[in-house]
Amino acid sequence: MAVKVLVVDDSSFFRRRVSEIINQDPLMTVIDTAQNGREAVDKALQLRPDVITMDIEMPVLDGISAVREIMAKCPTPILMFSSLTHDGAKATLDALDAGALDFLPKKFEDIARDKDEAVRLLQQRVREIARKRFLMAAKPRAPEPLVRPPVVGGGLGRPLERQPEPTRAPGTPASFKRSGKSYQLVAIGTSTGGPVALQNVLTKLPGDFPHPILLIQHMPATFTAAFAARLNGLCQIGVKEAEDGDVLKPGHAYLAPGGKQMLLEGRGPGARLRIIEGNDKVNYKPCVDITFASAAKTYGDKVLAIVLTGMGADGRDGARLLKEQGATIWAQDEASCVVYGMPQAVAKAGIASESLPLDRVAQRILIELGR
Repeated sequence: MAVKVLVVDDSSFFRRRVSEIINQDPLMTVIDTAQNGREAVDKALQLRPDVITMDIEMPVLDGISAVREIMAKCPTPILMFSSLTHDGAKATLDALDAGALDFLPKKFEDIARDKDEAVRLLQQRVREIARKRFLMAAKPRAPEPLVRPPVVGGGLGRPLERQPEPTRAPGTPASFKRSGKSYQLVAIGTSTGGPVALQNVLTKLPGDFPHPILLIQHMPATFTAAFAARLNGLCQIGVKEAEDGDVLKPGHAYLAPGGKQMLLEGRGPGARLRIIEGNDKVNYKPCVDITFASAAKTYGDKVLAIVLTGMGADGRDGARLLKEQGATIWAQDEASCVVYGMPQAVAKAGIASESLPLDRVAQRILIELGR
């Protein structure tokens, strides 16, 4: 059965363009369009699409408010279209926090190197998030929120949702036990669904976290500074966009800047970050494989590396190098992923020693570190 898509945008040209691309895929069909957020909510309730593509700035009801209302009334996978600006980044992060699963630049030339690649990427993203339709329908968001900590420096403007009790993944122990290994670095790689996943993990870590944390999130260059600032306003640990020459400090997380590669030099307390342009032939900037490989060379077996939700297999090769050095590798489980691509690649290769539900990742980290 074809994936049913509702296309929402106030531009008739953009609605038509997105519809044409989606309808080119025999596995998908556009069942209707809407020109503002209010129409989107009404048609989502009436038509029950498998996926919604959503603009952010629209009349009558904006995209963020529409996402929030749809997620409360009929949870549906939503793909946002965003401008690659600072304001666009903040709005997109708000939309993800409201419940959208993924985003793409509204200018298709920013998506990929050529038109055909952009078309394939859009179709792939819609197909991938459509797989979450059944799970979202089965586990709607509870209406009663928890109070979020005060927001400073560009933090989120909405409370945390009350999450359902996580289900234990196959192969994951009911109660975690510390392995007894010693660590000097935590590294986390992620892509699609990563902003919400990273927020879930990092907001649960204490301010006196004993090691530095490296974050590699596939994200445009204009988004990473805003995302780091947002996390910093929510977390007890410090979070910043990584800069060349940064000295790694315990209790601080360093987000790889979009469009660049993040490497390490030195060892232990004197280790520094190197931020470089990198090779244009590498698909991802930043690339999880590159940072993980650098961590393997610099820290050896003293690394705890975690691969969270994301499309593709970035992180598998770097994780293999880490494992060869004796480092510990974990992966997010399938049930809690937006896209079970990157974690699956690590798990199928036999590299990950544990498969963890997202809501238990932070707890597992703290137990492993003896906290």
